[in-house]
Amino acid sequence: MTSAWLDHPARLPDPAARDAALARQAVLTKPTGALGELERLAVTLAALQGRTCPAVTRVHIAVFAADHGIAAAGVSAYPQAVTGEMVRNFAAGGAAISVLARELGASLEVVQLGTVNDPGPLPGVRREWIAPATANFLDAPAMDDAQLAQALAAGRRSAVAAAETGAELFIGGEMGIGNTTAATALACALLGDDPRALTGAGTGLDAAGIRRKAEVIAQALDRHRADLDDAREALRRLGGFEIAALAGAYVAAAQHGLPVLVDGFIASVAALAAVRLNPACRDWLLFAHRSAETGHARVLAALQAQPLLDLGLRLGEGSGAGVAVPLLRLACALHAGMATFAEAGVSDKA
Repeated sequence: MTSAWLDHPARLPDPAARDAALARQAVLTKPTGALGELERLAVTLAALQGRTCPAVTRVHIAVFAADHGIAAAGVSAYPQAVTGEMVRNFAAGGAAISVLARELGASLEVVQLGTVNDPGPLPGVRREWIAPATANFLDAPAMDDAQLAQALAAGRRSAVAAAETGAELFIGGEMGIGNTTAATALACALLGDDPRALTGAGTGLDAAGIRRKAEVIAQALDRHRADLDDAREALRRLGGFEIAALAGAYVAAAQHGLPVLVDGFIASVAALAAVRLNPACRDWLLFAHRSAETGHARVLAALQAQPLLDLGLRLGEGSGAGVAVPLLRLACALHAGMATFAEAGVSDKA
């Protein structure tokens, strides 16, 4: 299995739609720029969707679940069995992202890539089984070439299906005990940063646990250092099935003209990997929030990303992106629904 599709060009935002949206913003009944980021969101979405008045009515959320061999190094506050148990919770509608999807009227798919505690076939869960977990990257690359290609392709299938069924926005979520360790290791490799600067609490480690986690990441970086200059190889050696799936989904969404709302730390590291794999996909990425995870601000800075919210969230699942969707919808509603100065009979500035 190959991943040659990763090199296919992303679609270009529509400059005519951007100009038309800017012209509309200039004549709405408000001082220019008075709605701040809401104005910029509307104009950006207009360019991405190729229409003067964009919309985010149809939202597709894909949550990718997978386990990590690095969990054996004691880097998480929760047991690895939780990943499979949470897959059942997603399917039953009891997880945070399940609630958010219902409230937003969004479509939700859960993609099972491989968990140690396998719940088996479940309604609403798509099985894209690769292995029960990645390898422990202290001892070996997390994935072999075929597994990485499978994970990337699983993400691609989600994004392509969303685009083909008329989604106006794609959100990728993740679930996997140990995945903040994998994401932090990958971020350190891509950015050349010290693990001590990026390692956070994940699901709730104490200070000693965070130090231990940073040491594990440092050991892994030392082991793989000679092979980390290439982004795809860094993803293969240090990533997870769900992180690779997110990266694949982001690239494919950009190739199919589907805007993406990126969630928190792990999703942003996947976005960083996606941009390194296909730089033009960056235009299609919006960023939902700044999470409480230590390394997230650094990753956002590397992506030149301005997140919409800062609420201290660190749940994952795509939940922060779900919380931000109403802001996008309101930006679009204001852009399309406000009267112009001429329509309202209100005097424009001199």
